[in-house]
Amino acid sequence: MKEENISFEDLKLNRQILNAIDELSFEHPTEIQAKVIPSALAGHDLFGIAQTGTGKTLAFVVPLIMKIKYAQENDPRALILAPTRELVLQIEQQMLALSKYTDLRTVALYGGVGPRTQIEYLESGCDLVISTPGRFLDLYSKGHIMPKKIKTMIMDEADKMMDMGFYPQIKKILEVVPRKRQNMLFSATMSERVISLTEDFLEFPEKIEVAPQASVAETIAQELYEVPNFK
Repeated sequence: MKEENISFEDLKLNRQILNAIDELSFEHPTEIQAKVIPSALAGHDLFGIAQTGTGKTLAFVVPLIMKIKYAQENDPRALILAPTRELVLQIEQQMLALSKYTDLRTVALYGGVGPRTQIEYLESGCDLVISTPGRFLDLYSKGHIMPKKIKTMIMDEADKMMDMGFYPQIKKILEVVPRKRQNMLFSATMSERVISLTEDFLEFPEKIEVAPQASVAETIAQELYEVPNFK
């Protein structure tokens, strides 16, 4: 659902981001973008409840680009955790498109491939790491990631991370990143495990819910096919 009466200019974004958004042909922010971006830019911790297809990736990537601004030194200043390789790559794609007119350096980390190239990217310097929890811990434990400058941490699809058993790894990551940071957590549902994670992870968060839990995003069409049950 688009917020037709709000433009991206109204969200006080810089020209580099507005130019990138124009090239992506997005005319108006979606509901979650219109609510998350101002709150994130104000520095609040956030708990967003939103389905796939609502535009939440842009909602957290844009304020992150505004915050880290430009390439600086070698160690990452922001971390985005996602449960699967596919989602890591999807977030990376959106980050690269939206930061096109900046010099920010993004590194995507995930399993299923050898780590050598990922290590080379880390060692050549980066501003943002997008990673699955397991690969982040693996490369951190081998000394390839220095997390002491991370000032923003985002968890996407937290309910899926809980379902996939990542809670122990996430707790370890929370022990190695600086305590003073801005946090954002996004989930399609609010299970007990997700609520427990928000208590560990968020400080006085603003809760932003844009669709009833477990509902389907408006951008997804559904059809029902009735199939005879021969058994």
